[in-house]
Amino acid sequence: MTEIIVSKENQIVTITLNRPEKRNALNDALINSLKDALREADKDESLRVILITGAGSDFCSGADLSALQKISESSVLENLADAENLLELFALIRKVKIPVIAAVQGKALAGGCGLATACDLILAAKSARFGYPEVKIGFVPAMVMAILRRNLSEKRSFELITQGFEFSADEAERIGLINRVFSDEDFEEEVKSYVSAYEKVSRSAIVLSKKLLYQMDGMTFETALETGAEVNTIARLTEDCQAGIKRFLAK
Repeated sequence: MTEIIVSKENQIVTITLNRPEKRNALNDALINSLKDALREADKDESLRVILITGAGSDFCSGADLSALQKISESSVLENLADAENLLELFALIRKVKIPVIAAVQGKALAGGCGLATACDLILAAKSARFGYPEVKIGFVPAMVMAILRRNLSEKRSFELITQGFEFSADEAERIGLINRVFSDEDFEEEVKSYVSAYEKVSRSAIVLSKKLLYQMDGMTFETALETGAEVNTIARLTEDCQAGIKRFLAK
């Protein structure tokens, strides 16, 4: 069985984590396959969205038992290399030009919750459950903290990472961790409808917007404005913008 399944429909590519018997738990093979699939999708100029889902009843339950066993038996340098493999995945999601969206059903816990958090947007079924339970086994959700801290307030982030409790999709939406909650019955159709919005807008504008948004992390206000002016100028010269202006003026 392959670790992931990749399918393309129109301008949307879906990457499905395919270890349902392990609740799509993360291991080296799955992480590497996911990185390869993201890189391939990033080369396809026809695509508008990358959707990440999980096969079976859960999105992703975190690291599997073999991965945890490997951690306990590895040296410091070996553990560092292992951690950097996941770091590369999280960083890659932000570097990919188009939106990467997590569609979460069932549980997204520990590294699985980290994977969802690393995506640009998160859609969840009503019954979905989230959580960063790493502290319960003396572990730290350290890398995803860099993303979580940018998504939520300091105090909310502190609570989630130091108490390790599970929380509902409704709670995740309330605190701003996820974007939308859809009913379990209509989840797939609602996800398709939500994602289809990106087929109706300018691809080049989305690519420039995603890059600029994440570039602004750490910038001063003045630098952010100056960088925004530069991107604004670039956007004006794209084919999409030129065509859009012509259509608007012709009305």
